[in-house]
Amino acid sequence: MRTDVAVLALHWQTNVISPTGFFGPMLAEPVAQSGVVRRAAAFHASARRAGARIVWTRFTIPMGEGKLVRNTPFMVAVADHQQAFRPDSPGAALVAEMAVQPSDRVSNNQRLSGLAANDLANSLADSGISTLLVTGVATNLTVEQTARHGTDLGFTVHVVSDCVAAASLSVHEASLANLDLATAGNLTAEEALRLLAAV
Repeated sequence: MRTDVAVLALHWQTNVISPTGFFGPMLAEPVAQSGVVRRAAAFHASARRAGARIVWTRFTIPMGEGKLVRNTPFMVAVADHQQAFRPDSPGAALVAEMAVQPSDRVSNNQRLSGLAANDLANSLADSGISTLLVTGVATNLTVEQTARHGTDLGFTVHVVSDCVAAASLSVHEASLANLDLATAGNLTAEEALRLLAAV
């Protein structure tokens, strides 16, 4: 069993993947059609049983905006609707299907990368984590940004290719092709679980 591996589960929250969420008009239907929620939930549960630490990230905007920077159209859009992203708002909640456990960690942030402008990367490294298995939505946004960022920080990063999704299949596939080169390589959930089982 690997003790140096964590699953970084990005933006499995109502605002991102549910029809009632802020990004619902763009992402809810393709996410539902892809079946990624069911696959990712099963992977997270299996990885937890295999001893992996599960770390969830949520995009939230506290009063005062935290470390949000309005430097892209994406960040301007969420800043203009920040009430929907308050940490205690329904939209910020992780979806029930993910069955978050008390042993899991939940990390809030205001950047596209789940490892930016918070203490998560240092905390993981300090606890002996050197490899990250990344799941989440959307492939070309937080997943790609976080995977590249984690790689540059010195982690060995694998995107779990059947546990991520984007607004369109073509964008999803293009992003995965980029990530296969820019990280330690994509893995399927089955391959990732074999990595976790390795001595």
